[in-house]
Amino acid sequence: MQSTLFLILLSVAPVFAQSGDGWSFLSDPSIFRDVHGMLPSYLKDKAAALLDDRRRAIASIDTMADLQARQRYWRERMWSYLGDRPERTPLNARVVGAVDRGDFRVERIIFESRPGFYVTANLYLPAKGKPPYPAILFPLGHEEGAKAHQAWQRCLAGLARRGFVALTWDPIGQGERVQMYDEDWHDSKVQASTVEHTIIGIQCLLTGTHIAQYTIWDGIRALDYLLSRPEVDAKRVGCTGNSGGGTHTAYLSGLDDRIQAAAPSCYITSWKRMLESIGPQDAEQVFPLWLKDGLDYPDYLYAFGGKPYLMLTAIRDFFPIAGARATFEEARQVYGRLGIADRIAMFEADDGHGYTQPRREAAYRWFTRWLQGAENTEPEAPLSLATVEELQCTRTGQVQTEFPGSTDVFAMNRKLAEQLRVSRKPTPENVRRFARELSFYDAATAPVRITRFGETGRPECRVEKIAYESELGISIPALLFVPNGDPARKPAIVFADGSGKSSAAAEAEQLAAKGYIALVPDLRGFGETQPALDRRDSFVRYFGDYKDTLTALLIGKTMVGMRAADVVRGVDLLAARNDVDPSRIVAVGRGAAAIPALLGTLFDNRIKSLALDGMLVSYEAVVKERIHQGIVDQIIPSALKYFDLPDLVAAIAPRGVAVFNGVNPLGQELTIGRLRQEYGRSASQIGVRDREEQPFAPILERFLSSQSRGGATTPNGVTVAK
Repeated sequence: MQSTLFLILLSVAPVFAQSGDGWSFLSDPSIFRDVHGMLPSYLKDKAAALLDDRRRAIASIDTMADLQARQRYWRERMWSYLGDRPERTPLNARVVGAVDRGDFRVERIIFESRPGFYVTANLYLPAKGKPPYPAILFPLGHEEGAKAHQAWQRCLAGLARRGFVALTWDPIGQGERVQMYDEDWHDSKVQASTVEHTIIGIQCLLTGTHIAQYTIWDGIRALDYLLSRPEVDAKRVGCTGNSGGGTHTAYLSGLDDRIQAAAPSCYITSWKRMLESIGPQDAEQVFPLWLKDGLDYPDYLYAFGGKPYLMLTAIRDFFPIAGARATFEEARQVYGRLGIADRIAMFEADDGHGYTQPRREAAYRWFTRWLQGAENTEPEAPLSLATVEELQCTRTGQVQTEFPGSTDVFAMNRKLAEQLRVSRKPTPENVRRFARELSFYDAATAPVRITRFGETGRPECRVEKIAYESELGISIPALLFVPNGDPARKPAIVFADGSGKSSAAAEAEQLAAKGYIALVPDLRGFGETQPALDRRDSFVRYFGDYKDTLTALLIGKTMVGMRAADVVRGVDLLAARNDVDPSRIVAVGRGAAAIPALLGTLFDNRIKSLALDGMLVSYEAVVKERIHQGIVDQIIPSALKYFDLPDLVAAIAPRGVAVFNGVNPLGQELTIGRLRQEYGRSASQIGVRDREEQPFAPILERFLSSQSRGGATTPNGVTVAK
């Protein structure tokens, strides 16, 4: 789909409303329509095109064999996203207590979904009727209180009173299973469960797994336990949950054939509407390549293979009701063509997000019909809620303090990263190949298109204000510093700064004074092109531009791969100039622009040397340290299966690379010793500089001079082997 964003070209040099530094020119709406919306619009246009392709594929489902083929495809893709299925190990389940509630009973249970990975659960058992009973698997959402939350208690009690055995469990990050538990806070170190999920989720992506592998496997093992109970009829099993529990109802029902009826609440919508509204949510709900692989929310229904499926929705939910209606209409048509229209239904309540009484009663009716063969329209009876302590399974309130030898997702993923480091073979050829594939780098081949917006004179150079088209729909505003005087061809620099071109302009001017032509671009999402972000949002505070980064992953792109292409298009621009010596083009990447500059240099041999300032020290550091901040747009999923950032630097040899001021996953600068440990065998020069006392331009110029002489001495005197 063609982008709706265009440069407005004027026949005379325009006058711009500029920011205080004078370097922001595309922000003027008379020049460029909503430059801050350029990146989100580009991504949404790509997503819309993929969804259009998917609709054409779905129109061909005409038989049950077609539906089963779609189900197989969805399952194959899901297990691929999850990093394959774990091994079934002993549950070591035990009942640690019970509460008699009169017309039902609640057992407190602990089992291990993996060795040493403890799950705290409650089993609701009917007091009336005769076993074996039909059963309900009840994954939880993100509400406070986990399994003790009032809505969950009411629904579970309502099911037990109607003759169902129901099992629920604390998800990771909630209740008694906080993964980043802090004994001083008596809570997670990051407090919000969705933030905790996403911090861990980003770590899992780097190892080629997914946080949903852990949450889904908990659910599958919970079902194993539920069906081991003699009170349960294994042929009559349903699944329901709200919000995050609705998410996992969709996942578990599609992946496990033992579930015979499903009713996800406040989750099913459509990706078209999600991207138009709230965007991608926490890490367990987003899979890289999902849209590129032709999947959308209706595929959860198709993955259930035509068994009874009830969509429980809220008209005023933040999961868009218009998306839920569109999904239901698509699935209704498919089910109608297959002659099974009675197996799909949608219930709407005029309320907000949550498992409210109208939706709970709709679920009771659905499961009574399909699992008991009866009609039950009795309203939900009042309930006296149990306390948190009555439902608690551990004595301390947390598995991490109850079982000191227990494990968590962080520890398991860290162990996997260590195994991957030992097993990978990062030869330069393999590193280049996998870096290109995993970053989804796509180089443009057409001549670069440039739009000029005037220039500014300086004592020793002129500054051209330009925008170059990196690809259709993406225009990169840039400053071009050209030395005055000598017409001879000059060395040139692409200087990309994660804080935008204004941050690097003064240093670029100093380099121009030394005879370099310096191009300083705002790579997409930086500087003027940064999307509007709500800094009050916890996800923005922890992750930055999370929504656009995850949207890019959905459509089969990465931010670093796209930004690397922006860097290389800058090289195209410089190489085409008559005043540039194409044999002397170098790149500089600072902050969040460092990895894109690193990738651009790896993929394009025209870049003769590279300087990295303030780059994330390694992907393994993200996995080894519990908390990270502001690095989601710098990751390459599955990278640690094949390479780490020092391997990318090494693969650039024999071209020179200087590494200055590397940072840890929290953005804190590292010592020269740590940098030398990570990059001593791969970088030409390594240095730590005082940002106030040592301007970067002279340090960079000395590095470039040392490269031309073949030297290998850092600015602080540390000699490092090439």
